[in-house]
Amino acid sequence: MPIDEGKTFLPVRIAVLTISDSRRMADDRSGQTLVDRLSAAGHVLADRSIVTDDVPAIVAKLERWVTDDQVDCIITTGGTGVTGRDVTPEAIERVADKMIPGFGELFRWLSFQTIGTSTIQSRACACVTRGTYIFALPGSTGAVKDGWDGILVHQLDSRFTPCNFVELMPRLMER
Repeated sequence: MPIDEGKTFLPVRIAVLTISDSRRMADDRSGQTLVDRLSAAGHVLADRSIVTDDVPAIVAKLERWVTDDQVDCIITTGGTGVTGRDVTPEAIERVADKMIPGFGELFRWLSFQTIGTSTIQSRACACVTRGTYIFALPGSTGAVKDGWDGILVHQLDSRFTPCNFVELMPRLMER
């Protein structure tokens, strides 16, 4: 993917939210994988948290972060499947101003290369909420790697051409 070395890299302040009924910080491998990758890319970890698979709990955390001037972007991991406890997309729909359908479509295409038709079980999604990006990835470390390495590392790099999410940040609140 083309990086324009003549452009300045702008670090993004990213909050990481793990959505799980069973994980704790000590065993949150997917959340840690995101933290490691975003830090290695030069971004700033703005905050990190774990909440249960509960729509009001997820919405409350997302609402807190989208109103925080120190958070530009939120990446969630977990809760994107089709079981009864998987409610991350429903929570995101409650806070979304604009959905970004191409994110989920591209994620599933990339994931298909790794896990085949099992990717159809993923409801990975993304949106913009009050000027903050929210990206929801499945809870496996493989899915996190697919989402970060295949999409987010590029789209959150201000030098990526022909266009990227970072260059749109100043315009997200336009009316």
